[in-house]
Amino acid sequence: MNDTTINQLSLLSFIFPVYNEEDTLPHLRAALEAWLPALGETAVEIVLVNDGSADNSLAYLQQWAKADQRIKVVSFSRNFGHQAAVAAGLRYAKGDAVVIMDADLQDPLDVVLEMVQRYKEGYDIAYGKRTQREGETPFKLASAWLFYRIMRWSIAIDMPADTGDFRLVSRRCVDAVNAMPERQLFLRGLFAWSGFKQVAVSYSRNARQYGETKYPLSKMLAFAWRGITSFSVMPMRMVSVLGVVSAMGGFFAALWAFGSLLLGHAVQGWTSLMCLQAFLGGIILLSLGIIGEYIGKIYEEVKARPLYIVEQCINCSLEKTLP
Repeated sequence: MNDTTINQLSLLSFIFPVYNEEDTLPHLRAALEAWLPALGETAVEIVLVNDGSADNSLAYLQQWAKADQRIKVVSFSRNFGHQAAVAAGLRYAKGDAVVIMDADLQDPLDVVLEMVQRYKEGYDIAYGKRTQREGETPFKLASAWLFYRIMRWSIAIDMPADTGDFRLVSRRCVDAVNAMPERQLFLRGLFAWSGFKQVAVSYSRNARQYGETKYPLSKMLAFAWRGITSFSVMPMRMVSVLGVVSAMGGFFAALWAFGSLLLGHAVQGWTSLMCLQAFLGGIILLSLGIIGEYIGKIYEEVKARPLYIVEQCINCSLEKTLP
């Protein structure tokens, strides 16, 4: 790039959401301890957000934090979800830049070095772009491909395709996202919406080696629906178009029936009439459901409950959650 801006990096923060990762955490710790010297003199802090784990993850995090002051543990009172855990990490991280990663080691640590280089060149966001996804089923690959294309088509921002939450974000971008009071979080969309300079860092994603995925199909579909409805009114517009098309079809059907009566032909077709009523009734219920989804989001925002409740902090001060 032609911009001569040079970003300074004296402290780099890592954020790892943790949910039932007792099998993965020892491997994550070993990988970090072996890799962190590659950052040279850059100071590091590691924020691990325990998202209400039901296994021994918290106990391991407590022991890890006791042995290493660079480890900050933020523990929720219950499971609030992956996006809430990342949001909490963003509020507790103090670095000049923040790296968001999953604890399963599918995203290679070596990619962070290139992200750091892009940050020093003046970019505010260096996001990981997956060129290969090892260990994924054809259905997962196809659904992920479709999701990103639908998102890019339906929303007004240029959200990068084939990217997850794995990214490096500058302090000013983190501060901007922290200032947003939204409860229906879709963070990768918020980072794109912020408008700060961003660049892709391509990499091959590893297969998960330890533990089990915490994102089954039901959670993936719910996350996709949240992303679409949080950033776009396209579903409501599509229902409006469908309603107009149905109304026009009904109008022409009424003209046909009226013309048949004038010509003395008996109008037959109870079956077709019932099918038409069922079709229109389905459209009405679908329309009400989509409208209700948006009203529900308004309801959640108006209640203004906090995104999460922090029960315990280790090597960090308990901060006030969003009001």
